[in-house]
Amino acid sequence: MIARIWHGKTKASDADVYLDYLFKSGIPAYRTTIGNRGAWVLRRMDGDTAHFITLSFWESRHAIVAFAGADIEVAKYYAEDEKYLLELEPTVTHYELFQ
Repeated sequence: MIARIWHGKTKASDADVYLDYLFKSGIPAYRTTIGNRGAWVLRRMDGDTAHFITLSFWESRHAIVAFAGADIEVAKYYAEDEKYLLELEPTVTHYELFQ
């Protein structure tokens, strides 16, 4: 299994609106892709900044390709991400998961 981790940050004042947006855009896209084994959002407030992590699990790299495209290291963004995110980080991180 593969874990995919994305990080983004918004102004603290946009944190709740962006969280709602994540659950209307990216999280449903993760969860409805064949081979996805779950997706979660982590949020940490740090002064005037809100940090977000999306953590998703995938049965294989091939399953991630179906979600993210051929270069799975490239971060995937949605229509309104630029409205909220302080920067568009170009990449995500993947880890093999062992039980």
